[in-house]
Amino acid sequence: MTHININAAKKIGKIKPMHGVGQPPLYGTDTDMFHYLTEANIPYSRLHDVGGRFGCNMFVDIPNVFRDFSADENDPDSYDFVFTDIIISALVKAGCEPIYRLGVTIENFHVIKAYRIFPPSDMAKWARICEHIVRHYNEGWANGFEYNIKYWEIWNEPDGHRDIAENAMWKGTKEEYFELYRVTSKHLRKCFGSSIKIGGYASCGFYVARDLQDVTGAAFGTKKVLTDWEERITYFAEFFDEFIDIVKKEALPFDFFSHHSYADVKANLKMQAYCEQHLKKAGFENIEIHLNEWNTNPYIKDRGTELACANAVANMCAMHSTKMTAMCYYDAQVSASVYGGLFNPITREPFCAYYGFKAFGKLYALGTQVECTCDNPDVYTLAATNGSTTAVLLSNLGEDTSVELNLADDYTAYLIDQNNIFTAIGMHQNCLELKQNKVIYIETNHK
Repeated sequence: MTHININAAKKIGKIKPMHGVGQPPLYGTDTDMFHYLTEANIPYSRLHDVGGRFGCNMFVDIPNVFRDFSADENDPDSYDFVFTDIIISALVKAGCEPIYRLGVTIENFHVIKAYRIFPPSDMAKWARICEHIVRHYNEGWANGFEYNIKYWEIWNEPDGHRDIAENAMWKGTKEEYFELYRVTSKHLRKCFGSSIKIGGYASCGFYVARDLQDVTGAAFGTKKVLTDWEERITYFAEFFDEFIDIVKKEALPFDFFSHHSYADVKANLKMQAYCEQHLKKAGFENIEIHLNEWNTNPYIKDRGTELACANAVANMCAMHSTKMTAMCYYDAQVSASVYGGLFNPITREPFCAYYGFKAFGKLYALGTQVECTCDNPDVYTLAATNGSTTAVLLSNLGEDTSVELNLADDYTAYLIDQNNIFTAIGMHQNCLELKQNKVIYIETNHK
C-alpha cells in the first residue's frame, strides 16, 4: 500500500515550468499543430536544432538569419528573418515563449564535412549580429516585433568532446568558447541591461555524478584508466568548472545556466545535485538552472509507450523538488527522430507522453504548489491549487501498488497510458490501483 497525503493549506510556492519543450511541432513551415502547445499550457519552446541539419537552412540559426558574414551587420537588408518570424510569431500566438539559442544546429555528419560549427571569425561582429536579432524581436528593429523574449542562450554544447575533430557542435577550443561567451554576454548586457536574461552554455551534462562519483565528489579523479566515455564526461565536468570560474572572476553576465541529460530520473537527481553543488561553491547559489534538453527514453522501442510517458512525468515531478528553474523536453518535433517523443510523425497525433505533459500543464495553470507527501520512492507526485481546485499528479515507475489518499472533497481520477487519454477511473474510499508505468491525474473541487 502507498500512502499519499495532500495538505492544500500548506502552500510551498509557484508550480515551476518543468514542461517546456525543445523544437515545437513544426511540420515544414506548417504551424497548425501549435494548438497542442496551447492546450497543454506549454510555457517555453527552446529553439535549437530547428535550423535544419540536413540542408533545410531556414530557421533561427545565426547563419540562416545572417547569411553573408561579410555583410554590414547594422543594415536590416543583411538579415533574413522571414522563416524565423513564422515560427516565433506562431509560438507567441500559441502562448508559448521562445527561448532563443544564439548559435547553430548540430552537424551529426561533421566527420565527413563541417559547415557552420566553427568559432566565429570575428566574435565582436557575431555579438553585434546577436544584438540585432534581439532588437528585431524585442524592439521592432527591421520591421520586427515587441515580443519581449526573455531568454537568450549563447551557443549549445561547446563541450561535446575534448578532441575538436570529434565535436559535432564546436570546432574550437574551450578557451575560444569562453571568449565567445565573454564578448557576446558583455555586449548584450551593455545593449539591453536587465531586460533580457543571458546564459548558457547548454552543457552536455553531469554524467560524472552517475558514472564516476557520488555528488560529494569522493571518487572523482581517482580512476587511473578511463574509457572513452569516462574521458568525455570528465571533460564535460572540467569545462563546467573552468567556465564558472571565468564567469565569477570576470563578473560576466550570467543569468541562467543550462545543461542537458538523457538519463533516467534517479540519475537526473544526482546530476542536478552535482550542478547545484558546484554552482553554490562558485558563488552562484541563486542562479537560474535550466535542464533545457532532456529525454528519459530516447529509444525507438520506447517511443509512444506508457513507459516513456510515466518516466517523463516522474522526471518533471522529481526535478520540481530541486533548485531547477525550467525544463525543456527534447523534443516536440514531428519527425522520425527517436527524440521526438510527443507526436506520431505518421498520423501527427499525440503520443500518450503528450498527455502527461498536458496533465502537468493543468498543475501549472492552477499555479500554487501545495504539500504532497508519498511513502513510496517509486511513485512520483506533485500537487497544486488555485484556491478553489486542488489537483495531484502521480506517476508509478515501480511495481503495481494500491494507493490511499487523504482526499476529503469530491474528486475525479483520470488515467493516462497507451490506451487511455484522461479516462475517468473509479476510486473506492479514497483508494485506487496504480499499476506500473501508469500516470494518474486527480482533481478535486472544494465545496
